[in-house]
Amino acid sequence: MKISTRGRYALRLMIDLARQTEKGYITLHDISLRLHISKKYLEQIIPQLTRNGLLLANRGAQGGYRLSRMPEQITVEEILTSAEGDLFPVNCMKNDPNLCELQSECTTLPIWEGLHEVITNYLKEITLQDILNQSASLDERDSINNL
Repeated sequence: MKISTRGRYALRLMIDLARQTEKGYITLHDISLRLHISKKYLEQIIPQLTRNGLLLANRGAQGGYRLSRMPEQITVEEILTSAEGDLFPVNCMKNDPNLCELQSECTTLPIWEGLHEVITNYLKEITLQDILNQSASLDERDSINNL
C-alpha cells in the first residue's frame, strides 16, 4: 500500500486546519500559502473531505473551511480513507464480498487481511490532536536545545 500525494496533502490540510481551529473558517488561499500546495490541487481534495463529514464549508466574504469536529475526534484513518478511497493492500479486497475466483484457495489472502487490519487499527488510534501534541513537544524540545 502506498499513500498517494492526495492522501498526504489531505492529511497536511487537516493538520493545518486543526492548528487554526480557534480562527474559524480559513480560506483556501491562506491554506495554500501556508502549505505550499496549489489552490487548484486543494480544490480537488476538499470536496471529498467535506462529503465525508470531516470539513465544513462556508461561502461568501467570510468563507472558507474548518474542521467539522474537534481535532481529538478526527483520526488519520478517516482522513486517508476519505482522500484515498480505501487502504486495502491488494485490489481483490476492495469488493465485499471478495469476488476473486481464487479466494478460497488463496494462501496469501490472510496475510493481506492481517496487514489491512494492522494498518487500519494503527491509523484509527492517531487523532489530529495527537499530531498537534507531538508537534508541540518537538517544538518545545528544539527550543530547549537551542538555549
